[in-house]
Amino acid sequence: MAGGLKRDLGLFSVMAISIGAMVGSGIFILPALAFKIAGPTMLLAFLLAGLLVLPAALSKIEMATAMPQDGGTYLYIERGMGPLFGTIAGVGTWFSLSFKGALALVGGVPYLIYLLGGELPVSIRIVAITIAIVLIVLNLVGSDVTGRFQVGIVVVMLAAMSVFVVAGLPAVESSRLSGAFDPRSSGTLSLLEATGAVYVAYAGVTKIASVAEEIENPSRNIPIGMLGSLLFTGALYVLTVYVLLGVLPVNAAGGLGTITTAGAEDAVVAQAGELLLGTPGVAIVTIAVTLALVSTANAGILSASRYPFAMARDNLAPPSLTTISERFNTPSRAVMLTGAVILLMIAIFPILQIAKLASAFKILVFVLINIALIGFREGAVEEYNPTWIAPLYPWVQLFGIVAGLVLLSQMGTVPIVGAIVIIAGSLLWYYTYVRSRVTREGAATDAVRRNVGDDAVARTRELFDTDAELDVLVALTERTSDRTKRGMLRIATDLGRLRTTTVALVEFLNIPHRVFAQDHAEIQVRDPPEWLQSGADRPDWLPDVEVGQPTRTSGGVRVGDTGEDLPTTRGTRIEHREIDSEDHKRAIVDVATYEGYDLLVLERDRGDFHRRILGDETGWILKNAPCDTVLVEDRGFEGADEIAVVANRGAYDPLKLLIADAVAEETGAEINLIQVIPEDPPETQRRTVEEYHTALISITTVPTRSTILEADDDVAAAARFAQPADLVITGVDTPGFLGRFRGRPGNRLVESVDCTALMVQTADRSGSRSPIKRVLMERLFS
Repeated sequence: MAGGLKRDLGLFSVMAISIGAMVGSGIFILPALAFKIAGPTMLLAFLLAGLLVLPAALSKIEMATAMPQDGGTYLYIERGMGPLFGTIAGVGTWFSLSFKGALALVGGVPYLIYLLGGELPVSIRIVAITIAIVLIVLNLVGSDVTGRFQVGIVVVMLAAMSVFVVAGLPAVESSRLSGAFDPRSSGTLSLLEATGAVYVAYAGVTKIASVAEEIENPSRNIPIGMLGSLLFTGALYVLTVYVLLGVLPVNAAGGLGTITTAGAEDAVVAQAGELLLGTPGVAIVTIAVTLALVSTANAGILSASRYPFAMARDNLAPPSLTTISERFNTPSRAVMLTGAVILLMIAIFPILQIAKLASAFKILVFVLINIALIGFREGAVEEYNPTWIAPLYPWVQLFGIVAGLVLLSQMGTVPIVGAIVIIAGSLLWYYTYVRSRVTREGAATDAVRRNVGDDAVARTRELFDTDAELDVLVALTERTSDRTKRGMLRIATDLGRLRTTTVALVEFLNIPHRVFAQDHAEIQVRDPPEWLQSGADRPDWLPDVEVGQPTRTSGGVRVGDTGEDLPTTRGTRIEHREIDSEDHKRAIVDVATYEGYDLLVLERDRGDFHRRILGDETGWILKNAPCDTVLVEDRGFEGADEIAVVANRGAYDPLKLLIADAVAEETGAEINLIQVIPEDPPETQRRTVEEYHTALISITTVPTRSTILEADDDVAAAARFAQPADLVITGVDTPGFLGRFRGRPGNRLVESVDCTALMVQTADRSGSRSPIKRVLMERLFS
């Protein structure tokens, strides 16, 4: 068994840990706060909070039975979403539990003041620190001692609360419950705010998973213990709040109960106990409060200490925290570290203020728990074999995610900012300590990568299978050499190997600026140029040329049409014309736009330094072109034996593969799929990329092989393996100032090889190429 921990927590101990972690601040401190927010509707808030916790509880039960190891929330999020999110969840939950434990120790202040009539013999902080030290020692001695101690506390506490509820139910005045189940009485936003405030009251239900490695028969005791304690505690909360609302009046300040002593306003359970049972009622409630808050603190120390212990075992924290006491078989250093943090909080920090931060982060963590379960299910992890399956997947998890985010939005600015600070600190720890020590990734990451890969394969297959006609605009300028013109035309006409293609060969000629210029470009009809004429030097691959005639006007730009029907079988037809304009880059975009071309072929303009910084003509065309674009860097393309298709950051653009396949069909070449991933990648990443390449190879119509490289410098590695190729096809990188200044990877790759190269950019016609999707493609496949 990992860590050497003993499985000595039975069902009763398990339920005691969970109930003790919940029945503390949840029932003795939060009702007064919730009433100030939502009035009598706080009863509905307690019910709603229990319902919203249920999805995370169900998800956690399933993952706990699949991985019955200490660590709980951290463990499941780390395994499901990877070390980055695992670090955030581990650090955040550790602090959250520590905050709640410290709050429980000092949260009984109003009750002590109420009991003693406003005077305390010693500082409440000293009392809280003393109790904390005792609980730390108990946790050092062993979880079996802690479990038996927890059972004793919970039994006495529940007996006291049962007396309170039984005595209070007959005394309830129904008139005081008016609006308790009507959100309109307080307003929906107030109800959500109150629900968020009391949400943390149920957070203890999942603490069972934090000590899963020490639970006997986890397949049985974890589901029964977690669901049983949630149902029991929820019923106790509702009954207690029902009694409080039914027996206590609303005071002059708008709060629940009577203000009798300064500082004791929030001791509402004690006030109700005195009204119901007199002085004995106060004593009973005070005993229950003391035991409840002590049990909450004890459960907090027990579960919180397992987070640094579990993180250390996964190299997310210093290895010294994995030390197990030889005498007591407890994670002694993790317990002492957690205890020291709690003592520091009691002595220094305003715990009641931190309670809201802990609650807000708990909501966020539960959202991550639901996401983690989806990651395990969708990631098809071989080692994930739960013995208990969460029902109604994935709707329950999706409900928990959405509901959690809605609640979080209603918690106020300070809790949200506090959660962000904790996340920022976790990120700092991850990037300064964890990242260099951990290479694994989570099931959700692998699941998303698989989905991205499957989507890319589907789009590639769809592009290859379609019979739609392809209209190609080959845009030539006066700077384009005859050799490059022939190369660009050859690339365009090769697409006719796979589908019917019409190639419009258009030469854009600049003319001097005229004061009284026309509002459109002028189309000139001339004979085809000499390099397209028939003759001894005419290549076999070049089809006949038909001269386009200007017959119509569209959008202010006159366009040309041969007036003849296009062929109905796969093949290529070429049209030719010349267009005079003062600004050929705008003329190119106008013609591509108003004639509705599918693909634009341009000569790549390398651009000098100042044009790269300020933006060049090619960049402007790429930004404004309405269709797919191919930039041609011609270095004398006369045929190919090998075509290297290099993936940029992300999956392959299907158009790259279509062009490569078409050229390979015409030249008899072999395709080499080259993709660079980071050095020492997670095994899941390499396996998924290999499967992705295998799927692509099954789509191509020519011999294709795969080359997957591990390197930090992806451009240098790709260039080295692409160098033997006769044609390199890569992508156009996302524009940006830094990319222009340093040189974009795609440009650097093209400039690093000696052969002809093509750079492909696919137009986002549907708006589906969102920033989020682009980031996923880049991060997961590179």
